[in-house]
Amino acid sequence: MGKGGENIPKPKFLGKRCDALGRKITLQEVKTHRTPEDAWMVHNNKVYDVSNWHDHPGGHVIFTHAGDDFTDIFAAFHPSDALRHLENFYIGELAESSIDLKPEKQKNFEKAYRELRSKLIVSGMFKSNKMYYAYKCLSNLMIWAFGCLCVLKSDSFSVHMFGAFLLALFWQQCGWLSHDFLHHQVFKNRTYGDYAGVFWGNVCQGFSVGWWKNKHNTHHAVPNLHESCPDAHDGDPDIDTMPVLAWSLKMASTASSTKLGQFFVKYQSILYFPILLIARISWLMQSFTYAFGLGEGIWESKGSEDARRNFPLKNAERLGLLVHYLWLGSLIFGNMSLFRGLAFFLASQTMCGFMLALVFGLGHNGMSTYDASDRPDFWKLQVTTTRNVTSNMFVDWFCGGLQYQVDHHLFPSVPRHNLPKVHSLVSSFCKENDVEYYEAGMIKGTVEVLVHLKKISEEFVREFPAM
Repeated sequence: MGKGGENIPKPKFLGKRCDALGRKITLQEVKTHRTPEDAWMVHNNKVYDVSNWHDHPGGHVIFTHAGDDFTDIFAAFHPSDALRHLENFYIGELAESSIDLKPEKQKNFEKAYRELRSKLIVSGMFKSNKMYYAYKCLSNLMIWAFGCLCVLKSDSFSVHMFGAFLLALFWQQCGWLSHDFLHHQVFKNRTYGDYAGVFWGNVCQGFSVGWWKNKHNTHHAVPNLHESCPDAHDGDPDIDTMPVLAWSLKMASTASSTKLGQFFVKYQSILYFPILLIARISWLMQSFTYAFGLGEGIWESKGSEDARRNFPLKNAERLGLLVHYLWLGSLIFGNMSLFRGLAFFLASQTMCGFMLALVFGLGHNGMSTYDASDRPDFWKLQVTTTRNVTSNMFVDWFCGGLQYQVDHHLFPSVPRHNLPKVHSLVSSFCKENDVEYYEAGMIKGTVEVLVHLKKISEEFVREFPAM
């Protein structure tokens, strides 16, 4: 998933391939093949074996639906012409007994939301307005320019700190721009989108595009899911925040064996905002070690090694990161004393981390979590694990389109400027089909995140009273 249709190679099967192509296969049998080395999946009642396809262009996201149905997540990530590549992996048909197990109401629901996707395509909701994105890019570069001028044209500490704040805003907005380009919302040619992502992500923001795509694509496929078993790749890396933050009692229970883990879980609602302050610094370190292969597994999500090896722009993103630190280092230490430069660096990094992570947290934290083996259908999974933020002029700018997180998760390739229209259709569809669709204001949503963290802490203390 992720690069659909672009020179997709046949996988190199290392295990024994199913020796009865075209046979009837039950869903129960499919569910026994859940790991990258043994991965079967269902698309429109056809069964495919993608075992050991570690060179998949989109990364290990392909294995997030091993042992499950991937019909709708495939559509969300790929252009329609990618369907022909599935023929390479076909091994059989889903048995009628498994198809009949699905209630008629559920079949009608799935048919209806697939029809809604088709209507959005016909109505042009997936087409971008290039002038809109030119404006967003130029306006963001102006924030960067004003931030730099605060350093270059003044010796005042307060002016320098204001410049640090502007750079923090610039980096936050770079996150939303690179997000849009890398989701291929802007260009149909995915190479153009990837190079634009390298500019806004690596050069401007200091984040590795390869690192981000590997984690983010997986997150989109399995939001708020706990992996089904240690060897599976069906867990959401974005909620893998232990031992610092626990979003469910299942996560919190893993902290019971260490004093440090116990401390963080017990006081996580108090520590939440301080943790947000250092989020960007953590992501910078993860990006650099990922891009240059220095991490040796530290902080890396599953499939990182294969994703790094297969990412086509790895040299460009390494150069981009070096350029980022060159311009930032020259700006700071070429114009300030060591002490003030360090203060500027820490202020800009912590303010950006807070603003980025605050928006990220609103999207999913405190919403439903599931075990991957018990996940609901695609639509219900995306909707029930996601929170929208009530739109207004400030929210629309500050959140960069992620205020429509539910709608974005359902249709990740829809350009940001079309999300308000999609939001109206999606919310109406959910009401018609009795699917809970949640939205809250920015302040209320943040309070809900804190209340949820406190609730998990209290459950943890009750479950492990000796702690």
